[in-house]
Amino acid sequence: MKSTHVRRVTLSIALVSALAGAAACSSGSSGGSGKDDKAAQGTTHVSPIAALQSAEKSTDGADTARIESTTSLGTLMSMKSDGSMGWGDGLTGDMTITYTGGTMAEAMRKTGSTSMQARYLSDAYYAKMGEAFAEHTGGKHWIRYAYDDLAKIAGGSGAFLKDQMQNSSPNQSVKLLLASGDVKKVGEETVRGEKTTHYSGTVNVSDLAAKSSHLTASQLASLKKQFTQAGITTEDVDIWVNGKDLLVKAVSKGEMSSGTMSSTTYYSDYGVKVAAVAPPAGDTTDFKDLLKTQGLTPGSSDTSSGSGTSS
Repeated sequence: MKSTHVRRVTLSIALVSALAGAAACSSGSSGGSGKDDKAAQGTTHVSPIAALQSAEKSTDGADTARIESTTSLGTLMSMKSDGSMGWGDGLTGDMTITYTGGTMAEAMRKTGSTSMQARYLSDAYYAKMGEAFAEHTGGKHWIRYAYDDLAKIAGGSGAFLKDQMQNSSPNQSVKLLLASGDVKKVGEETVRGEKTTHYSGTVNVSDLAAKSSHLTASQLASLKKQFTQAGITTEDVDIWVNGKDLLVKAVSKGEMSSGTMSSTTYYSDYGVKVAAVAPPAGDTTDFKDLLKTQGLTPGSSDTSSGSGTSS
């Protein structure tokens, strides 16, 4: 396998995984309950808006949780993630990401692995790749993605990613429903043995980016253009909140030009200890340095799309 092919494939996979990691800590989603969710007896008489405002505050203050998620992005990829994340001071934590299908999974197999470790710190995201990748980077296994670099290199999507990685928390999905103006209480349901209340709504994706970020007008315009090119317009969001006003499950679903985009995330063990540290410097290569070795220009179609895979 050619060196440039390995690098481009692994860069694309790691960047998409960074986006998926941010989504896991701020997702919502639709498509109904999971197979282990059951309708429960009894009702509450609290308005959906008041209940969600309480859930938003409680979840935000919890600071950490264990997260399990599955994500599908049309024909591009499907994957599952598992780990513990914190959001008290930017997004931090460790996740194991496994590719289960799509073109990305096939590309990943060519690099010698279908899973990788992801590590999130306040200023950067790290992705641990396979041995085939290390063969082309002087034995280094980790890629470092500095959020400032992503904002410069990947256009609107990079700026949005930087903002989300530094400001995301599970209560983002609650905020989305509050901001959508289209929220309703579905009913009482049991999720993994826990009594919850299910809420649902639909959000406009471009509005969602504006309401859940601190981007400039030009960055939002760039991001909206990328959403349009991907065929993304609206997203259905469902959340399940327990008796302590903490988010237990979030599901989101939308349509892309490449197929259906969906994610399902479970939250548990709020308050779990999270202590992510940067990988050894001697085993880490920087994303922008890899771009230079390939002769890629920051902001070009190869970098801003995050999907360059040519050999």
